[in-house]
Amino acid sequence: MTKMMSYRNALVTAVTSEMEADPNVFVFGLDVPDHKRIFGSTAGLVEKFGSKRCFGTPLSEEAMTGIALGAAMSGLKPIHVHIRSDFMLLATNQIINMVSNVRYLSGGRLSVPLVIRAIIGRGWGQGAQHSKSLHSLFAHIPGLKVVMPSTPQDAYSLLRAAIQDPNPVIFLEQRWLYDIEGPVDLNLNEKLGHAAVKKEGKDVTIISTSWMTVEALKVAEVLNKKQGIDAEIIDARSIAPLDEKTIYKSVRKTGRAVVLDYDWVYCGFASEIAASISEHCFDVLKKPVLRFGFEHVPCPTTRPLENLFFPAAPKVIRAIENMFRKAPSDFKDEYFFSYDNKFKGPF
Repeated sequence: MTKMMSYRNALVTAVTSEMEADPNVFVFGLDVPDHKRIFGSTAGLVEKFGSKRCFGTPLSEEAMTGIALGAAMSGLKPIHVHIRSDFMLLATNQIINMVSNVRYLSGGRLSVPLVIRAIIGRGWGQGAQHSKSLHSLFAHIPGLKVVMPSTPQDAYSLLRAAIQDPNPVIFLEQRWLYDIEGPVDLNLNEKLGHAAVKKEGKDVTIISTSWMTVEALKVAEVLNKKQGIDAEIIDARSIAPLDEKTIYKSVRKTGRAVVLDYDWVYCGFASEIAASISEHCFDVLKKPVLRFGFEHVPCPTTRPLENLFFPAAPKVIRAIENMFRKAPSDFKDEYFFSYDNKFKGPF
């Protein structure tokens, strides 16, 4: 059965489905049951399942993550909502030293079926402490899975897969995606670790993460219309484990690769992908791999500087035009994504 729904409703539907199917699944975290309901992504859960399976917590990231770990080791399936990935840093001792290591240190006797949901990305000038992604940091740690869905279908399918997975999963949701709407097949079952070909093409491969998949699709549209360049879009979706085969297959077809990441480039996911492509596809590359991500400074607060800090379609289009030695196309009739008027606040 397929339904049209928003990204936020897809998250609610996924959690509801898993909570109905398994009484061991519960949701908790700061502000989870309050009137804002985490952008509406936990709406209706406390009413349906009660305060024992959907409840708020004190503002104590490390302690609450420790509770999540203990619950997961005891046979429950917690979904711990951290709200912002920036403040997951306060729980890194639990996540990196404890959560990621339990299965290994127990020789596989213990599992940690824990999902940590966190919101990433820009809002209305939230500055350096509320704009990070950190997926590269968490993907660097063995024992952690990291997922970044970019569509309502992926939000639904991958969250269900994450809840069912016996390993800890970091599930990152870009705040601008909550308003995206699309078809969701409620019967689609997926496993973590698979990239998605969002658009087929023959001239250049664009590998993207999270919101950058939206930007990538706009890049492909403009390049095809203005320059006749046919781009293939690969949404990584699963940062760890990574689906290298789908990426290499595409690059071997096109001979060119561009990575659009929602994070800093230096020592980040974009750098890892570029290095991996260069290692495994060097014989077919017609041009060096291009990387795009955050500028290597703390995120500024003012909108003009924020627009320069975050990667966006126009800059990528210009770089790919240069890759193909094309004259810059005219943007005067193009509308590039701006959620300034749609975004109503952090909750």
